[in-house]
Amino acid sequence: MIRIGILSDTHGRLLPKVGEFLSVVDEIWHAGDIGSPEVITSLRRIAALRAVYGNIDGNDIRSLCPEALVFQVEKLKVYMTHIGGYPGKYHPQSKKIIELEKPGLFVCGHSHILKVIYDKKFSMLHINPGAAGTYGLHQSVTVVRLKIEGKDMKDLEVLDIPR
Repeated sequence: MIRIGILSDTHGRLLPKVGEFLSVVDEIWHAGDIGSPEVITSLRRIAALRAVYGNIDGNDIRSLCPEALVFQVEKLKVYMTHIGGYPGKYHPQSKKIIELEKPGLFVCGHSHILKVIYDKKFSMLHINPGAAGTYGLHQSVTVVRLKIEGKDMKDLEVLDIPR
């Protein structure tokens, strides 16, 4: 079993409460719009980090993080990118990768809207953790935490901090 923290859209700022929420995880996954290398450094002090760059990230972040990742945790295949869409409205590039790779979990960011949706068509869970930073129109800072055991995802929790 592995404990995962999922966030996106920090836009250069990591709030202390977000760091506290992530302090019990084994891995952190950042789904883009990181905003600064300092956020990467701070997250790596907490746990192992997997991150992709987002549309606001400059060459400093893009030199450290890929546009997308496909990887396996336990027995679960994961696909993570920044601009991915959601069930029924996937970004065309994301839909191609989903069809090719057949992940059990798809993680993306960009919308600043927390969504956890099971996609029956592709037999996978879609997670957009919302926005963990304070830049944007979102009303709450949100971060997701869950456990993965084999192919099973369980004990999903959401940090929700009103702005």
